[in-house]
Amino acid sequence: MGKSQETWNKKENEKKKEKKKKEKEARREERKANAKEGNSFEIAYVDEFGNFSSTPPDPTKKLKIKEEDIQVSVPRHTVTKEDLIRKGIVTFYNDSKGYGFIKDLETQESVFVHVNNTTEPIKENNKVTYEVEMGPKGPNAVRVKITR
Repeated sequence: MGKSQETWNKKENEKKKEKKKKEKEARREERKANAKEGNSFEIAYVDEFGNFSSTPPDPTKKLKIKEEDIQVSVPRHTVTKEDLIRKGIVTFYNDSKGYGFIKDLETQESVFVHVNNTTEPIKENNKVTYEVEMGPKGPNAVRVKITR
């Protein structure tokens, strides 16, 4: 009887592992031979323009910056009265249920409007001015007025 196939596979796997070990050792020896003496890294500096250089920066050009002046995030947008008042067209309005939607002329977004937030009766295709407030289900139009 001959040897089983499993024994042959085990020997082949062991040969592959041994070959990989030898290749890894050879690469390690090659890196050691090519490495510079001492440290294998160089120190890099950043100049006042944000470029890398091999020379240290001039200490006389050093600027003092207060911690309060550093902004880590995006600066807050200051809201003006013009930003709050928007213009749009009523695209849908149901008189019996008292709600509808206004399409913003600038952003083309639809904003929900309820009859309680209108100052006068509105109909479809009316041009209106309004302000946006966030409701529990998204943006709502409030203080809706018809523009003439």
